[in-house]
Amino acid sequence: MDKLIFTALSGAKTGTVRRVMLTNDLANVSTNGFKKASFQRDIPTQLSGPGFPVRFQPLMENKADIINLAAGTRMDTGNPLDVAFNDQTVLGVFGEQGEIAFTRRGDLRVSELGFIETANGYLVAAEGGGPLTVPAGGSVTITPDGTVFFNGADAAGVAAPLAIGQLLMRDTSATTLQRRPDGLFEEFGANGAGGDIAPGPEAASLTAKSLEGSNVNAVEVLVSLMDYYRSFETQMKIIKSAEELDQTGARLMQAS
Repeated sequence: MDKLIFTALSGAKTGTVRRVMLTNDLANVSTNGFKKASFQRDIPTQLSGPGFPVRFQPLMENKADIINLAAGTRMDTGNPLDVAFNDQTVLGVFGEQGEIAFTRRGDLRVSELGFIETANGYLVAAEGGGPLTVPAGGSVTITPDGTVFFNGADAAGVAAPLAIGQLLMRDTSATTLQRRPDGLFEEFGANGAGGDIAPGPEAASLTAKSLEGSNVNAVEVLVSLMDYYRSFETQMKIIKSAEELDQTGARLMQAS
């Protein structure tokens, strides 16, 4: 009897990982540049030890949150600091410990100190290292290859665009990314250390004055959540049935 309960509880416990990933996707359905995660396959693993040969524990093949970079909906904003990244391009930013990490969030802004940062406060990294800074008294434009121009005025009052740096962008079409606890991306296996990644085979590029929405389909996530809760309910019914069978067997033993 305990074998049945063991298997049901193991399945219910493994499903909680899927539930967490689904609820996270649903909570970020309206977050700019958010990317949904792909689910990992369960592997039935036989336990070793006395009494365990017939028990199987569903284990996660990999608990890393693997990023799905499928494109989200594009929105034209007209804001020169809004950028949407094309294909498998990601933007380099600095994490809380100063390490390089990546994001698809393109709603950029200039901070009070003159640094270019994302709307959620991460400093944007420049190609070659260091953050990107913008002089006061002008505007900024960004070209498709990530070059940042400062549009100030010369001594005669004529606008004179000046290249002040280039966004750190990487094509990840040949790289597997995983989500970090802070929501940023890093190469699979980095384990929170972050770091730059090798440029991919395609040219990294962006579309200016545009934003990319989340690639999460709310209907698909809700259907998946319903499927999870039905599966969880079935596991609990199995456990309840096992308990009832055990109680019935105990009463029969007492009667005999």
